[in-house]
Amino acid sequence: MGATTNRPLFGQDLRARQVAAETPEVRQRAREKLFALGRAYRSVDEVYPDAEQAVREAVRDLQAASRALGASPWNHQDVARLARELALDFGGYGPLQPFLDDPDVEEIMVTGTRMLVIRQGREEYVEPSGFRDEEHVRLTVDRILLRSGRRLDESCPDVDTQIVMDDGTLCRVHAIIPPVSVAGTALTVRKFQGGMTPDQYLSTGALTPQVMAFLAAAVRAHLNIVVSGGTASGKTTLLNVLGHFIQREERIVTVEDALELDLPIREVRPLLTRPANVEGQGEVTIRRLVKNALRMRPTRIVVGEVRGGEALDMLQAMNTGHEGSMTTGHANSARDMLSRLETMVLMAGMDLPLRAVRGQIASAVDLVVHVKRYERTKRRVVTEIVSLEGLDGDAEYALAPLFEMRGDPATTGQLEPVDGGRALTSRVVRKLEERGEEEVVRRCWAM
Repeated sequence: MGATTNRPLFGQDLRARQVAAETPEVRQRAREKLFALGRAYRSVDEVYPDAEQAVREAVRDLQAASRALGASPWNHQDVARLARELALDFGGYGPLQPFLDDPDVEEIMVTGTRMLVIRQGREEYVEPSGFRDEEHVRLTVDRILLRSGRRLDESCPDVDTQIVMDDGTLCRVHAIIPPVSVAGTALTVRKFQGGMTPDQYLSTGALTPQVMAFLAAAVRAHLNIVVSGGTASGKTTLLNVLGHFIQREERIVTVEDALELDLPIREVRPLLTRPANVEGQGEVTIRRLVKNALRMRPTRIVVGEVRGGEALDMLQAMNTGHEGSMTTGHANSARDMLSRLETMVLMAGMDLPLRAVRGQIASAVDLVVHVKRYERTKRRVVTEIVSLEGLDGDAEYALAPLFEMRGDPATTGQLEPVDGGRALTSRVVRKLEERGEEEVVRRCWAM
């Protein structure tokens, strides 16, 4: 009985080994047949019939070339599997395509032939990744870059760009190749599927309705707001949410290096940076665009992220009639964000004394909102909201916390208003009262 049951298993194992051994040759022959057709495929479904036919012909050709006797070890499932792989390569983005199509996947990272996806905030390694070798990864990356007109080679070993998928999904793509990337081609694809509404943001538990009402009042009152946080903490997501509280009749100019802002405003003029071409010419920086934005008579300027000398121009805009402007920046805390702004202003090349730089920042910025992502629980939450009161006698920033964290922020903790006596004397609260937001102040700090 044992021999009878083992014989089919042994035969199936032998067949599978034969198919695996022949797959590289069949794949290459089928690829050549598809290239010979010379067709420009627009989707995976469009290429699949040709891919299936090419695989069947390649199997027959290989069997004829080897003069093999008897039936081919390839069955329908083997042909379909390889045809699907080729269809993804010719009509899509290879092993990345299923994850690009999955709305729950937020980010895809490839290093060498290893793949990691972030699905609803959770990291998952894909085993097997579907990438055969380094050449397969490069072919996939090159196909992605076709949409943006960018390229990767030894003279330009890294690229940062964005593409719009067939379904309208905007993706930010970063790739870097050997020898700069020692472990093989490194690819990161981050998907943006439109901004959240305030109600959707509340449902994530990142803040309470009371805090949301306060931030809405701050936007309506044209306070200058900086959103700080670490990488992937949700800075741009919160900036998009705050954009819902801008009056529809206002004129907004947005400045970004990737189109991530989606403000529900009638009069929005988005400006986008541009990298230099292969000759090193034609670069358009965020700083240049901020200067252009000042000439477009906007009610507010919204900069997706400041990371260099453009911080000086942004502060000048806030100080010269463009109240209500907003931006984001990388920092570990609200106070750290102010120090980062100092560094960025100095990067503008202006020989300014530190006290003057701090004076500019203290005069321009009203509110710093800090968001954080906790690695242990994957939770994103607003952890600080502080009013910038100015400078003290030692030219240090005087900060007034308006809300403080109650509970464990990594799990269920939330911001709650600080003692009314401290908050009501802050510059931000005074501005809210002066600009008609007394009711919100009353609800946050019972008077």
